[in-house]
Amino acid sequence: MEIKNIIIIGAGNVATHLATALLKAGYNIRQIYSRTEASASELANQLGCPYTTHIGSVASDGDLYIVSVKDSALNTLLASLVQQAPHALFVHTAGSVPMNIWQGLTERYGVLYPMQTFSKQRPVNFQEVTFFTEAHSPEDLQALNKIAANLGSKAYEASSEQRRYLHIAAVFACNFANHMYAIADHLLSTHGLPFEAMLPLIDETTRKVHKLSPVAAQTGPAQRYDENVIDKHLEMLQNEPRLATIYEQVSKNIHEYNRNQIKDL
Repeated sequence: MEIKNIIIIGAGNVATHLATALLKAGYNIRQIYSRTEASASELANQLGCPYTTHIGSVASDGDLYIVSVKDSALNTLLASLVQQAPHALFVHTAGSVPMNIWQGLTERYGVLYPMQTFSKQRPVNFQEVTFFTEAHSPEDLQALNKIAANLGSKAYEASSEQRRYLHIAAVFACNFANHMYAIADHLLSTHGLPFEAMLPLIDETTRKVHKLSPVAAQTGPAQRYDENVIDKHLEMLQNEPRLATIYEQVSKNIHEYNRNQIKDL
């Protein structure tokens, strides 16, 4: 069955960007559902479609229902949602939630996981987004891959178990890395220095791993375990014991990890 009408369940960062991209790709965004009026109406106004805040009022004529809500909210929504359109395809966009959360509720289900960082205030080029797809049937898997292709994105088929590790890897590569930027910003601003001074360093670090393995790209006092520098840095962080703990533990992990990886080569 060709997918034309799409119902978006959720109005957060992922839902907003995905719905906008789908509309630009020629899909009909039939309706937005969100528990809060403000978020539902804001996204619906952007897309020019109706919205609802009541799960029982979700439209029943969708070909595809994309559920993009907090993982903790999925279980409370799914049973009521699938009753609205028993013959439609239902997918969620979560990295760490297995596909079988749909099992026993509906016949057609899957996962459409866009592995990217999304913020409402920043546009996303979907040609730079990678989707990981999974579906209960080969036909629906093909349909999800086609949607990704129509958005200009790459799609890879991945099992729920593989996707769990994709998600935790993404947390390290994106969320944890960004938190390190936040710490750097704090240290710089505390001493009257601008965070933008870090941007060339951050950009080059990112560019390097396009060409080198992360282990080969690693530099700095932790990589060579320069205890003189490390001890001085820890002394500087005496008034911020939590940051000192992070610095010490990450430094030790970098040194031990790189040493073990090089041994294995």
